[in-house]
Amino acid sequence: MTAFVAPNYLVALPEILLAGVACVFLLIGVFTGNRSTTPLTYAAIGAMLIAFALVLGFNGTRETSFGGMFITDHFTTFMKSVVLIGAAGTLVLGIGYVQREQMNRFEFPILILFATLGMMLMISANDLMALYVGIELQSLSLYIVAAFRRDSVRSTEAGLKYFVLGALSSGLLLYGASMVYGFTGATGFDAIAGGIKAYGAGDLPIGVLIGLVFIAAALAFKVSAVPFHMWTPDVYEGAPTPVTAFFSAAPKIAAIALLLRVFLGPFAELASSWNQIILLISIASMAFAAFAAIGQRNIKRLLAYSSIGHVGYALVGLATATEEGVRGVLIYMAIYMVMTVGTFGAVLAMRQKGQMVEEIADLAGLSKTNPALAAVLGIFMFSMAGIPPFAGFFGKLYVFMPAVEAGLYGLAIAGVLASVVGAYYYIRIVKIMYFDEPAEALDRPIGREILGVLVVTGIITTLFFAYPQPILSGAKAAAAALFP
Repeated sequence: MTAFVAPNYLVALPEILLAGVACVFLLIGVFTGNRSTTPLTYAAIGAMLIAFALVLGFNGTRETSFGGMFITDHFTTFMKSVVLIGAAGTLVLGIGYVQREQMNRFEFPILILFATLGMMLMISANDLMALYVGIELQSLSLYIVAAFRRDSVRSTEAGLKYFVLGALSSGLLLYGASMVYGFTGATGFDAIAGGIKAYGAGDLPIGVLIGLVFIAAALAFKVSAVPFHMWTPDVYEGAPTPVTAFFSAAPKIAAIALLLRVFLGPFAELASSWNQIILLISIASMAFAAFAAIGQRNIKRLLAYSSIGHVGYALVGLATATEEGVRGVLIYMAIYMVMTVGTFGAVLAMRQKGQMVEEIADLAGLSKTNPALAAVLGIFMFSMAGIPPFAGFFGKLYVFMPAVEAGLYGLAIAGVLASVVGAYYYIRIVKIMYFDEPAEALDRPIGREILGVLVVTGIITTLFFAYPQPILSGAKAAAAALFP
């Protein structure tokens, strides 16, 4: 009989903190009602910042707990930090919005907390069952916040579409996990890796590869990569704008972290097999997004296709299956988070006669009616297009260079060409703001919370080249953790 070993709860202290805080907030909200929404939102942001400090406080050594299902190392430290900053930033953006748009319900910050908790569990998952629990905790919360505006048909439709397609992806994940378990006899990542090595390259059962394909499809859905992107434009457009900002930042980063952990952990021995899948998905995502975004008139739909393209660029680094490639992915996702939060902050700042501005045509002449906002949005557009010296250029540089070094010249060329096409729709927004005749002036002021986010993200995006060391060194240590 195996002796009981008590888990080391300290390694999961940030997750325990968020879970406890969310439950306490739920009780407070039940007894105080919707008047507690704003205080709970600020408190949720504070809890995320405390969790961020706890994550950074770990020494980075590899530790497992809860029967090996939960892992912490430099990789989890880096990715959880980015997720927590992104989640806190989007909560800050939504403070004024939920008050103006009849969304002032106390459940909103609590659902964001539970979704963030799910993402952190995803990042620390070291077992297929732990992976599934993290994904579902995140997804169930996101289904609800997507449809949070119950009086809006578009929001309700967004939540329903996301729920139906999310349920399909969960089924794919469970089927793939059951196939892997059936042929390796394990759900733990380390045990799966050992089972695959025991088979040997020539004797690997086809069932393991089938399971891998299903798991890859489910995770591709979570990062909205082509051909599993179909939910993204409609959900991004229909969901409340702060929720769309949250979708674009934190969940995507957590899903990319999960992709890296799964493919470079239990399935590292099968790199020659899954590399072809990632290569195809990466090229398809970059190419499709570059051309599909050109005809968009709604800025949220354009940003949805933009996010699909950014996932394609990030997957270039994973396709190399090298430490330098993974480092590039981590740098890219950190920069992407900053650009995305800043861009959605600019979108949330644009209002005319008290109504949200979502059409690109309404940005005409913004440089004359609101030059500061036009300049900030222009910075983010140039950065997303990959134009130096902004941060987005260095993000693409750090994923394309490892691809060239790994001999994936076709993938790197496809990425550069997609960037050239994609630059058109980013720079078109700058052209509309600076060269078209002014439209009706936007409302002022934009709110202190949004202004603070725009200033911070704008400075980081513009001056990343001057002091990139924190992100570069953190990404290097995180990538090394996946290649022991």
